[in-house]
Amino acid sequence: MSADAPLKPAPYTDRYVEVAGLKLHLLDYGAAGKPQMLCMHGSAAHAHWFDFVAPGLTSDYHVIAPDQRGHGDSEWDRSAEPEYNYDRYAADLHELTEKLDLRDFVLVGHSMGGLVSIVYAATYPGRAKAFIMIDSSVNMPPDRVAAMNEIGSREGSSYADHDEFVSKFKVRPAGSSATPDIVRHLAQYSGRQFDDGRWRSKVDRNVYARRVSRALMPYWANIKIPALLMKGDRSNRVSPDIIDGVKALAPQVDVAEVAGCDHHVTLDNPLGFVAAAKNFLNKIK
Repeated sequence: MSADAPLKPAPYTDRYVEVAGLKLHLLDYGAAGKPQMLCMHGSAAHAHWFDFVAPGLTSDYHVIAPDQRGHGDSEWDRSAEPEYNYDRYAADLHELTEKLDLRDFVLVGHSMGGLVSIVYAATYPGRAKAFIMIDSSVNMPPDRVAAMNEIGSREGSSYADHDEFVSKFKVRPAGSSATPDIVRHLAQYSGRQFDDGRWRSKVDRNVYARRVSRALMPYWANIKIPALLMKGDRSNRVSPDIIDGVKALAPQVDVAEVAGCDHHVTLDNPLGFVAAAKNFLNKIK
């Protein structure tokens, strides 16, 4: 992908894998036989968050992105006490890597996907060879978790048809500088029609309602593989204090800042993301 190449979403194949009794949906961007890369999306997002960076990676990697439980086209946890916590997401990730036979793979996680990946990399060592965390808040303040719980406890917005859903779709949190074409592309995959005929986001509200506060910084002491903290230059989620705390526990960690980005680095500057990721990965080959 050259610096002046038009931004086009990567082609992919839909796949489904049963994990912990739920059918999880994956996007397989190819190419089989190359080193593997697994990309984990953030909260209330889905695998298509990686559509515009995959074209810059598939020349070197077999790139796969799953929809996490309760998100996108993966099944929701319909149990009486649905599990949407970091340990459960990380256990899903572990089972997925086993079923896909991923070995020596690169783990990429954005936002909540980065937090899930921290827990996974610290708890299930041995398969991932490198980790790229994209703009994840390692220290999630309790008031922010409480706000998520409140959002999840109320009914979300609904729309009369797919066209209205797409026209009203916005990337959350706000502040993204993604182009209108990228936002519209995401919108096409972000909603579905429910039993009442209304269109809503393809995310289980319990993802927010059951979020809990968790101290994740200590997990870094158990992450020994090469890792990169990637942040948007306009985002404050990966603060200097977080960087210092992570590097104190995991001195091998690198840091990269991508220009022109807020929280959604893969959407705001896909080419910048690819360049930063490749610069890191080329050093550890």
